[in-house]
Amino acid sequence: QVQLVESGGGLVQPGGSLRLSCAASRSILNFNVMGWYRQAPGKQRELVATITSGNIRNYADSVKGRFTISTDNAKNTVYLQMNKLKPEDTAVYYCKAESPWGSAWGQGTQVTVSA
Repeated sequence: QVQLVESGGGLVQPGGSLRLSCAASRSILNFNVMGWYRQAPGKQRELVATITSGNIRNYADSVKGRFTISTDNAKNTVYLQMNKLKPEDTAVYYCKAESPWGSAWGQGTQVTVSA
C-alpha cells in the first residue's frame, strides 16, 4: 500500500498563490492516475485536477486557467500550483493515487483563502 503525504497548505490572501505537494512512498509510475481533490466544510469531496501516466491533464471547470497539476517522477511527487486563489477555494486538499488494483488517499492539507 502506498503512503501519500500532502504539504504546502496554509493561509493566503485572495489573489495569492500556493503550491501543494504530494509525496508518495513509492514510484508514482505504478499508478494510472494521480489526482487532487478537495472538500470544503459541509460539502462533498470534489475533483480538482488529475494527471494520467500519459500526462493527460483534467481540471474542474472552477479551477481551469488558475491551477496546474504536474509530476516529478524522480521525486515520486505530484504538485498542484494554485494561482489567483479565491475564498471559494478554501478546503482541505487531498491527494489520490489510482491503479487497476485500487486507490489510496493522503491525509489532506488545509488551504484557507481569506483577507
